[in-house]
Amino acid sequence: MPDNIIRSKSWKVKTLIIIGGLFTFHFSLLTSAKAQAVLGSDTIALGDQTTLSIPFAGDSLPMLDLGKIEVVEQHLDTSAHTLLSTVTCFEPGEHWLHIGPYDSLPLVVTDVEVDTTTAEIRDIAPIQRVPYTFWELFRWVLLAWAVAAVGIVVWYLIDRRKRRGSIFAHHEPVDTRTPEQRALDGLEELRQSHLWQSGQVKEYHTRLTDIVRQFIEEATGIRATEMTSGDIVSSVQHLAFREAPQDTEQLRSIFTTADLVKFAKSEPLPHEHEASMTAAVAFVKQLWESVKPNETADKETGGKEE
Repeated sequence: MPDNIIRSKSWKVKTLIIIGGLFTFHFSLLTSAKAQAVLGSDTIALGDQTTLSIPFAGDSLPMLDLGKIEVVEQHLDTSAHTLLSTVTCFEPGEHWLHIGPYDSLPLVVTDVEVDTTTAEIRDIAPIQRVPYTFWELFRWVLLAWAVAAVGIVVWYLIDRRKRRGSIFAHHEPVDTRTPEQRALDGLEELRQSHLWQSGQVKEYHTRLTDIVRQFIEEATGIRATEMTSGDIVSSVQHLAFREAPQDTEQLRSIFTTADLVKFAKSEPLPHEHEASMTAAVAFVKQLWESVKPNETADKETGGKEE
């Protein structure tokens, strides 16, 4: 027989021997694991526990498929190469623990039956009320006193505010100046502000006419702050300057210049700004001189009648 045929048969024989040896070794390991996997009890009551001991070779742990069986606790004993598991189940019936691809162990779970004829069935116990201690009651009494005290203080503050005004209000000093003096002081303050010199022409004339309007209202009672410029001129003319109607020309000039600035966006010349200020000062003095003697006479007449 040729040498190459002999060598080919020898190689095939060796390969078959190696595969057979590996299969035999693997099967012996599975058989050994199956023989050594142990349940502490293969029958337990519903909710009870039992121990599952599974040996393992080397560092590889066997794969477990427990199904509806639950693992409560696991412990690895490396010295004995054993996996210890505490298992339980809450569904009655027969269950299987699959260890690795070939090994399986049965576990029967029995249901727990309750004999209602012999067992003592009790009603639900009523809720027991714990009595309050002295300090708990005292705490609620203190809270009630505090709420009552706060209520009394709030009521007192509200009542005092109604009778005297707010106790927290800051009382400004009483302005004893006459309407004429307040108007002249306001005009002088406006003059010192240099508004039109800094380009604030509209603001300058608006404040000037506001001072004049407020003065007319305080001095004569005319609601000048709510009237148009023409109505103010007409009212003042009929009230104070019946014998000298030309004196209202100063007032008319002030309002005309201001209206042109505010509504027509006019740009008065520097001397026109000064002219409005001069006219306002003169008008305030003239109107006050025209109104003041009448007020004095009224007071004297009233005093005599009384």
